[in-house]
Amino acid sequence: MPAITTHAFWIDSPQSGSIHQGHCAAPSPDMLQVRTLYSGISRGTEALVWNGLVPESEYQRMRAPFQEGHFPAPVKYGYANVGVVEVGPSDWVGAQVFCLFPHQDRYVVPQQAAHRLPEDLPAERGILAANVETAINAIWDLQPQMGERIAVIGAGVVGCLVASLIQAMPGCQAQLIDINPARATTAAALGVEFATPQTAWTQADRVVHTSATQAGLNHALTLVATNGVILEMSWFGKTPVSLPLGQDFHARRLTLRSSQVGQVPPHRASQWTTDGRLNLALSLLAENTAWDALIDSESAFAELPQTMPKIASGQGLCHRIIYPETT
Repeated sequence: MPAITTHAFWIDSPQSGSIHQGHCAAPSPDMLQVRTLYSGISRGTEALVWNGLVPESEYQRMRAPFQEGHFPAPVKYGYANVGVVEVGPSDWVGAQVFCLFPHQDRYVVPQQAAHRLPEDLPAERGILAANVETAINAIWDLQPQMGERIAVIGAGVVGCLVASLIQAMPGCQAQLIDINPARATTAAALGVEFATPQTAWTQADRVVHTSATQAGLNHALTLVATNGVILEMSWFGKTPVSLPLGQDFHARRLTLRSSQVGQVPPHRASQWTTDGRLNLALSLLAENTAWDALIDSESAFAELPQTMPKIASGQGLCHRIIYPETT
């Protein structure tokens, strides 16, 4: 079979990108050829990559599964791709799948890299799977207990998902905190209480920080109760962060814990693999129609070089990229 012509979005240099034409080999019997329907950009990690802010020490750990090129650039980066299988074993052809693949219109991957979407999961929502997986990992790291009040600082996509999952747990109450009062609408759609920093709880049992700001993390120290836990989910890239760990940090016996999706937490590793965790994320996506509220903008794939600067600098949630039916 002839090679497949592809079109992919590349960051050519920090804050500059374009669509490159390329080719990939036709699939062998154990591979799948996928045509992309949608890909997703959640402002956070991809903004750091776009701006060239990945620390050199993290170049290898930060590599996406099917990344090409190297940080800071040129690099093809992304991890939220939903497509339909065009070529492969008969039981795969026509299946809609999620794959941790960059922004590209067609690609070939091993079968084990593609995860079938549940029949009741719309492809349009499926782009949130990687974010849901991150939120699941956070819940595992946080280990919330029945009856606790848990504050989530930062109403981005991951913060909203974490708050939604906490609120769904019996006996737990979540509060979503953000400096942008417009996020109250999103919180309401998720069934979660909203607060600004000025109206937030004090004495929360646990606090999850996702705002990727020094002010947000400092605020977390003031919200958590004695013996409480702060789960840090933000990734600051090259940005240094200063914390007031004098004052009453030690006297109140606070715990500051990191969470990162690259590995299943040790206390879950005997029961869960990363593949199993992703399949769990897809099943939760199928159940939670309210999470559609987290996809708040979209544009065509061909426009990505022009829209990426706005996406990376904006205050929105998840941006959906729409691919043409045939390319």
